[in-house]
Amino acid sequence: MMTARRPYPSDLSDARWALIEPTLTAWRQARTARALAFGRPPEHDLRDLLDAILYVDRTGIPWRYLPHDYPPHQTVYAYFARWQKDGVFAQLNGLLRRLVRTAEGRNPEPTACIVDSQSVKTSTNVPATTQGIDAAKKITGRKRSIITDTIGLLLAVLVTAASVQDGTSGRQLLTQVASDHPTLRKAWADMGYKNAVVEHGATLGIDVEIVQRDPATRGFVVQPRRWVVERTLGWLMNHRRLVRDYEALPARSEAMIHVAMINLMTRRLTGEATPTWRGT
Repeated sequence: MMTARRPYPSDLSDARWALIEPTLTAWRQARTARALAFGRPPEHDLRDLLDAILYVDRTGIPWRYLPHDYPPHQTVYAYFARWQKDGVFAQLNGLLRRLVRTAEGRNPEPTACIVDSQSVKTSTNVPATTQGIDAAKKITGRKRSIITDTIGLLLAVLVTAASVQDGTSGRQLLTQVASDHPTLRKAWADMGYKNAVVEHGATLGIDVEIVQRDPATRGFVVQPRRWVVERTLGWLMNHRRLVRDYEALPARSEAMIHVAMINLMTRRLTGEATPTWRGT
C-alpha cells in the first residue's frame, strides 16, 4: 500500500494516475511471476516510484537527493532504468499522445510533423565519448533531435553528441517515424536539414519542406510551422533536469524527455495547470 505523505507539486493526481496505472500494472504483472520464482515480490508502490521520477525530472535534483518519503533512490533509479530499457516511457508517450489528439478532435495518428534540434551543455558525470562540440552554437555537450506532430506532441527523440550533424540525426529520426507512423506524408524543417533529409524523406514517401528565414528580417521572428517544435523545446525547459544533460547514457536522456512529455500530456488531458517557477 502507498504510504500516506504530503504530496509534492510534481506528484500525480488521482485523475492523472488513472491514465498511467493500467500500463504500469500490466508491466509489473508481466514480470511478477519471474520475480516471485526468485523470492522477490514487488515491495514498492508503482505510483510512488513514478512520482519520485517526476520529482527528479521537474526539480533537477540528483537521484540521491530524493526526499526520504519516496522509496530509496537506488530503487527509484533501478525502476527508471528498467522502464527505459523496456520501452515503458515511449509506450506511455504514444498512448497519451493519441488520447490528447483524440480529445482535441484530431485523428489519433498524425499526417504531418516538424523536426528540430537543441544542443545543451552536459554535466561532469557525462562520458566524454558521448559528447561533442556544436560549432554553430558554440556548445560542448549533447544534441536533442526531436520530431513532433503539428500540435507539438513528441513523435520521436534522439540524443547524440552535439557534433552530430542535423542531417545525420534527421535521417535516422525520419526513418523511425515513418515506420511508427505510416500515415505521415508531410514534414517541415529548417535549413540544417536541407538536401540529405529532403532526399531521404522522398524515399519514405514524406514531403520534407524547408522553412527558410527571410534574410531581410532582423531579430526574433516566428517561423511558420517551425514555431510548434520550438515551443515543445521550450516546454521541456520547464523541467530542470533537462536544462543541462545530466544522464550518463544518451538513452536515459531520451527517457527523461519522454517523462517530461508524460507530465505535460497527463496535465493537458485532465485540465490541470503546470506549475512554473515564476512567482514562487
